[in-house]
Amino acid sequence: MKPRQIRTLHRPSLDTTTRFPPLVFVHGGYATAACWDAYFLPWFSARGFDCHALDLSGHGQSDGCERLDSFGLNDYADDLAQVTEALPRPAVVIGHSMGTVVVERFLERHPAHAAILMAPVPPTGILGTTMKLAFSDPNFFIEQSRATRGQYTEETLATMREVYYSPETRTADLIRFGPLFQAESRRALLDLTLLAMRIGGRRPKLPVLIVGGEADALFPPELLGFSAARWQAEVAVVPRAGHTLMLDAHWQAAAERTAEWLERRI
Repeated sequence: MKPRQIRTLHRPSLDTTTRFPPLVFVHGGYATAACWDAYFLPWFSARGFDCHALDLSGHGQSDGCERLDSFGLNDYADDLAQVTEALPRPAVVIGHSMGTVVVERFLERHPAHAAILMAPVPPTGILGTTMKLAFSDPNFFIEQSRATRGQYTEETLATMREVYYSPETRTADLIRFGPLFQAESRRALLDLTLLAMRIGGRRPKLPVLIVGGEADALFPPELLGFSAARWQAEVAVVPRAGHTLMLDAHWQAAAERTAEWLERRI
């Protein structure tokens, strides 16, 4: 089968003296690679890291936008493999939310130098979170659909901030971030819903960091331990930060905590 064309953003290291492995960033559900480029890619590039972020199939400028709903998590893991195999050495793979499951599927079959799971989907999947949102905020799914279409009302912005960001994240930034997001594959969402029913494959031994936001309304900090136990990983909780760590008002604290671990462990 002909490989899909996967669009990748590349921010090379601005410090040619460093010898860090490349970083490959995997976006979460409803997002595109551009969500990393607002802050994280230029910040890590200036810190001496060679940075790459991919648009998963059907997202952003990668192939398959016209058949988005046909792609599942295994397809996304194949996308990540395609990108990392083109690099000169094993990478540090960094996933956010749904992207953490993509990273975990990738690691079952492919090597990596290390992994960082940011706001990870718990091993039980998203069913519990979906049910919680359905009962606590029935309008959430309507407002999220409006947001992915760029239709922002005061209620839409308030809902997006409450669920995905910290209270300190400015309204102007929420509007600015709008083009970085899009619809998500129904098949991928089903995979996430049924995650607890899947028997996982090989789990390699490698350095892993789990990063969560103290104010994450989707996957609160008390859930991080389940992912950490799977990988024997170190855990870092970013004070006051919400779910969307790479865009939140407290993004730099998340970046600094991640870079500190990389410089210490890699």
